[in-house]
Amino acid sequence: MAGLVIAVTASIVVRCIALTALSLGVICCTNAQEAEETFGCEANPTGDPIGGGEGYSDIFEDGDYVVSSADALIEALEAAGPGEVIYVPGEIEIDLSGRPTQTIPAGVTLAGSRGRDGSPGALIFMTTDGLMFTSGGPDVRLTGLRFRGHYGGAERVGESSRFISINHWNNEIDNCEIFDFNVSGIGVGSGALNCRIHHNYIHHCQRGGLGYGVSTNSSDVRIIANIFDYCRHHIASSGSPGAGYEAAWNLVLENATSHHFDMHGGRDRGDATDIAGDWLHIHHNTFRDPRRHIAIRGVPSEGAEIHHNWFATEPGDAVSTGGNTRVYRNAYGPEKTIEE
Repeated sequence: MAGLVIAVTASIVVRCIALTALSLGVICCTNAQEAEETFGCEANPTGDPIGGGEGYSDIFEDGDYVVSSADALIEALEAAGPGEVIYVPGEIEIDLSGRPTQTIPAGVTLAGSRGRDGSPGALIFMTTDGLMFTSGGPDVRLTGLRFRGHYGGAERVGESSRFISINHWNNEIDNCEIFDFNVSGIGVGSGALNCRIHHNYIHHCQRGGLGYGVSTNSSDVRIIANIFDYCRHHIASSGSPGAGYEAAWNLVLENATSHHFDMHGGRDRGDATDIAGDWLHIHHNTFRDPRRHIAIRGVPSEGAEIHHNWFATEPGDAVSTGGNTRVYRNAYGPEKTIEE
């Protein structure tokens, strides 16, 4: 936890290096200061396209298990061990409807070919409600695949679908398309430290009263270089003591049903506090949807920093907070008016 406190309170350049290099293995700044000040996601120092897909650098071509059906996938998940890869070829569609939640074992990678030679990636889907996947231990990775739930509308239908629940150390989801999970796409539990969610396209998670692209209770989540659209909240946190996340170089498109990035406070949880997590670091995102972009519904214990974003709205409409938050050096509106 000490490293997180340092990350929130250090200078912008130190944060830029320490947080993003830690989460993705890339260095966004190579000198003591940035060569050029940038606003929004377009500078994108990660080396891979925002949202993944064509041009992504780390795409699998094979695996220890190559599967093309639901039964084969389930058998591979039961057999695979640490360091092994389960690969789903690009043209395959796997229907997990009516199946129980599948556990991805510790150290196992579930991979596809999204982005290679124009491939959209294999599709794993379900037409029934429920939770599709859960992590079974540390070092789980899902990459290069498409995952579709049973419904992507905003109506409060009786059925609920969720993509994955992450509850372990060092899990990673990258270069995937995740959509039509009306309750939540990626759920990150309180014990899921060093969770990295990057270069994905996450959309149509928008059920009324729920509807989260990424939902987290963890104190250590890095949400980097994703595209978000058609979610109620693209990123949300319970705001419980210990919670915190970094969101950087994400592109938020024009469609949402509520504010975009969220941190709940004590009044939402009913725990007689005003705590809205421990920390947030929200920087270098582009928000195209002209509604409130960030809502911190209480007071972060260690503080929040919001800077170098490009907001579609005006300064008074972009961010709401209960306090202990620095909002500075952001750009506003189509003209990119810079906040001093």
